[in-house]
Amino acid sequence: MTRETAIFAGGCFWCTEAVFQSLAGVEGVESGYIGGSVADPTYKQVCGGDTGHAEAIRISYDPAVISYDDLLDVFFATHDPTQLNRQGNDVGTQYRSAIFPLDEAQAAAARAGIERAQPGWPAPIVTTIEPASDWYPAEDYHQAYWDGEGQRNPYCLAVIPPKLAKLRKGFGERLRPA
Repeated sequence: MTRETAIFAGGCFWCTEAVFQSLAGVEGVESGYIGGSVADPTYKQVCGGDTGHAEAIRISYDPAVISYDDLLDVFFATHDPTQLNRQGNDVGTQYRSAIFPLDEAQAAAARAGIERAQPGWPAPIVTTIEPASDWYPAEDYHQAYWDGEGQRNPYCLAVIPPKLAKLRKGFGERLRPA
């Protein structure tokens, strides 16, 4: 089985992780930091907005089950790519909408994905396509957050269920079997 990787930033990584771990063909989702200037940053440093990192997810997936284009379509449908450096109440460059392609094929697919998604949004998509740089996994307590602490966190309870509803409505056929 071939395994591929995609890296997306779409606001709080707790919220994006919950969406992508629900998809068939996704073998793993890791929350972390990318795109900044500080080596091995901490959550506190990234949240401070001074490191240049984005909260992001690194997705391992089986392209025979779900394609990179499918992942992009889910990405654009489950966050607001028209918000510059913000998702809901989360504000700052660490919450930017960004794609970090790992090769030229992913970069071309990302550009096509933006074009494909734009008609569904009333404002211009501001998602950036940034060079992949060093990936730093987030601290252990951030991993699979929705499955544990997140379901008791008021912020997550307000943000994640609507994202999962959008996922079920638009991509029900792509969900992992119950």
